[in-house]
Amino acid sequence: MTTQANHQTVSILGIPFINTSQTAFEQILYKRINDQQNTFVVTANPEIVMYAHEHPDYANLIKTADFIVADGIGIVIGAKLLETPVEERITGYDLFESLLKWGDQQHKSAYFVGAKPQVIQKLQEIVRNRYPHLTIAGTHDGYFDDDNQIVNDIRRTSPDMVFVATGYPKQEAFIKKNRDASNALWMGIGGSFDVITGTVKRAPITWQKIHLEWLYRVVKEPARIGRLLVLPKYLLKIIKQRYSKSLTGK
Repeated sequence: MTTQANHQTVSILGIPFINTSQTAFEQILYKRINDQQNTFVVTANPEIVMYAHEHPDYANLIKTADFIVADGIGIVIGAKLLETPVEERITGYDLFESLLKWGDQQHKSAYFVGAKPQVIQKLQEIVRNRYPHLTIAGTHDGYFDDDNQIVNDIRRTSPDMVFVATGYPKQEAFIKKNRDASNALWMGIGGSFDVITGTVKRAPITWQKIHLEWLYRVVKEPARIGRLLVLPKYLLKIIKQRYSKSLTGK
């Protein structure tokens, strides 16, 4: 990861996270977009870290990204436990909204891939109304087997930003395979299209401030309770990494 290597990073179970603030990171991205530098950003939470830990191919894939950011309070807690704290959490959704706002101000263009057909259609309406100076280079829902048509369209339209919201590991695999189609910012953002369209309600700001968005989602969507089981496993791995670190002195 040559780009991120030029910035301070924190390793969580072998995954290197850039250690910076959201504001500073946004400035990095704005410059790279303006300079038409091909940029791959992974927004990783504990689920993604654990998936990478259990799937070496995926771990190697996301390490080819230019930047991996700490999307989730679990990453922040893990970094503290390892006594190598990250400056702050940078959520994929907040980054997505900031980039749309900046793109609107700078008359940039964006391509959107992911979510259900009705959601991507609603997304177009919201982006046009909320960010009228941001060009929608193209959209495609997340239900596709052959990505050639999408990639050819991205290549043809040459957007400044490509947002892929198909969930891990599919979105990162799509970006890794196709990022040469445009010298753009490529970022996987999970369920962000559902949130911005109101299809899924984001936690109230009070829950966000105390870092309990994950609990709010479970309360609203009990089916997600199974996903919480990864957290104890993740924290146990972190403790083991800290113990190993203390023994080796590294």
